[in-house]
Amino acid sequence: MEKFIIGVAVGMAAGALIVANNCKLRNLVKKNQEDLMEKAENYIDSKLEQMDKTSQNKKSQKSAENN
Repeated sequence: MEKFIIGVAVGMAAGALIVANNCKLRNLVKKNQEDLMEKAENYIDSKLEQMDKTSQNKKSQKSAENN
């Protein structure tokens, strides 16, 4: 396990050096990070909307049962 962690750390450091020295790669990484963050935000928003809808449905069912 220790060798794996060391390998991952060395790989990350080497990747960071390659990206830092290449402007095109740096811009590509930034663009992909922005795209990934946008997709994650959209996914979270959709899940929150689903949760809100289900909670509203449960509330309306409970109020209908009480009446």
